[in-house]
Amino acid sequence: MYNLTSQQLDALATELDALAAQTRAKVGAEDARYLERVLLVQRLSVWTGRLLLLGILWSPWLWLLGVLLLALGKILDNMEIGHNVLHGQYDWMQHPYLNSRQFEWDIACDAKSWQRTHNFEHHTYTNIIGKDRDFGYGLLRLSNDFRWRLRNLWQFVTYLMLSTLFQWGVSYHELAAQRVFFGKKKNDRHSQVSDSDLKKAFFGKGLRQLSKDYLLFPLLCFPLFFEVLLGNLLANILRNWWTATVIFCGHFTKDVHVFQAQDCENESRGHWYLRQMLGSSNFTGPRWFHILTGHLSCQIEHHLFPDLPAYRYPELVPKVRAIAERYQIPYNSGSFIRQYATVLQRILRYSLPVGTAAATKN
Repeated sequence: MYNLTSQQLDALATELDALAAQTRAKVGAEDARYLERVLLVQRLSVWTGRLLLLGILWSPWLWLLGVLLLALGKILDNMEIGHNVLHGQYDWMQHPYLNSRQFEWDIACDAKSWQRTHNFEHHTYTNIIGKDRDFGYGLLRLSNDFRWRLRNLWQFVTYLMLSTLFQWGVSYHELAAQRVFFGKKKNDRHSQVSDSDLKKAFFGKGLRQLSKDYLLFPLLCFPLFFEVLLGNLLANILRNWWTATVIFCGHFTKDVHVFQAQDCENESRGHWYLRQMLGSSNFTGPRWFHILTGHLSCQIEHHLFPDLPAYRYPELVPKVRAIAERYQIPYNSGSFIRQYATVLQRILRYSLPVGTAAATKN
């Protein structure tokens, strides 16, 4: 892959392991204070937003500000707090609930289900056709490695719908992957969780989210029931769109690589590192922008070091980029607008039956 010899791959692994060790040695009180500050901002945003929804009694602009603040709180909970805490990045703090075992986030997806499909499967088999179900989930065709179907013609509309309902797509991901509702599991896909437990987690968490956002809080604010319900709905949609866009820009830009399973069998650590670098994309922006993305704007660094506090990723970017240049490995980075444009380009390109003769059956 990119003509790196086994010796070069070993050297690459040594350099990246050393970089991770140097960064991990600096992790401590500063990172803990940072996470606690983000948590404070997140809570203030949510509760201020919920109170301002009542401001529609005086001005619709107060209500709109409430929607935006509530969406901000939900984004911080989902991205900078939830995603990173559930990766175990802050387990060393021994915090009672900001840890990968106890934390539960404010989205429809059960945290443990997400950890099984994301932390293990996606980060282990990144972009390997047939193993990483994030690439080739079934709703969208994003590579010639998948057979074209008639429904792919309108997959841009499907993408818009998926973005709007993104928290539900994430929640349903494990059930769809395990074919729980279809009775036709693939033989090579086994889950340590029973179908009944998967369904219980899916419906239980989803019902709690629906009840909280669309029943409990609106009822508490009666007679502004519908105004509060609408505000919660819009905040969730804004969070869903932002999350989906960030994730697509980190994984499905025009230049990301996909891999065949046979090329990744018994791969070395250096080969795994190389695959993470080729299969991920970064996008640039100011520090506040990185925070809103959960630092997934540094997706390459996240895939190389998923258990390092994401707060550290921006300082790793120039170091990882320098290593990539020394080994002549492409480092896929660009502005947010540019990367998003290539995502849309990829979705539209593979909506047409191009290269289907070489596609493998999914």
